[in-house]
Amino acid sequence: MRGVGAVYIIEGLLKNTSEVQPTTVHADTQGQSFPVSALAHLLGFDLMPRIRNWKELTFYRPSKQSEYVHIDALFGESGKNVIEFDLIESQFRHLMRVAVSVREGTISSSTLLKRLRSGSRKNATYAAFREVGRVIRTVQLLSYLSDAPLRRRVTAATNKVESFNRFSQWIGFGNRGVIADNDPIEQEKAMKFNALLTNAVIFHNALDIAEIVRQLLEEGWEIDPEDLAHISPYLTEHINRFGEYSTHELGIQPDAYDPKLDVDFTPLREQDLTTTSLGQAV
Repeated sequence: MRGVGAVYIIEGLLKNTSEVQPTTVHADTQGQSFPVSALAHLLGFDLMPRIRNWKELTFYRPSKQSEYVHIDALFGESGKNVIEFDLIESQFRHLMRVAVSVREGTISSSTLLKRLRSGSRKNATYAAFREVGRVIRTVQLLSYLSDAPLRRRVTAATNKVESFNRFSQWIGFGNRGVIADNDPIEQEKAMKFNALLTNAVIFHNALDIAEIVRQLLEEGWEIDPEDLAHISPYLTEHINRFGEYSTHELGIQPDAYDPKLDVDFTPLREQDLTTTSLGQAV
């Protein structure tokens, strides 16, 4: 089912209890799904998948009478591909009730969409989710086409996620990365242990990168923050997965690390704020 990956991302965000509370969900092209887009919107998340082959996607009109001077061809034949706002209005209370149930944990978003999808032709609530999703996706497509910074931001975010996944798979090389155990508890353990090890190596790489930057600064090099922005912590060349593993230092308390770098990242922060403002303005 298309969009299933995005569903589980939303599920994870709803269970997130950390101080960092993301409001945007990035996914690959398969993350596009009308019901998932609608559910994410009702839960307060912006689902921003990377969009490929957008020429094959359908743009929906708000009414049969709606016509556009320059972009009408995107919406297909005149009077076609029209949003059923009457259906959305009639099912609005059901949509909100469903969203509250998912938010409160009464039912998981993945289970909900599976239930709604079964017999979807006769399920008015599912159809209403679909119509809301068509509205969200059409607005998103128009923004995506007209806003170059938005396209760059979505592509960059998706690339980061895919890079992390490749790095995590490289770390979890045992058994070629295949989880052979059928026990869900053991499967979860394997995934969490892999995530723990992956983040530990990323942290180690980040410390090494920071130390090298400090050495360069001491030698008189000028460090451009934009250059640092292109450095990834997903480095593997210096790691020997099949080497000897020493455990005699496990009990040694490491020195406190210095998280600060004498580099002015203000220009990058201002650039990010400008890009965000442009995306929101559309």
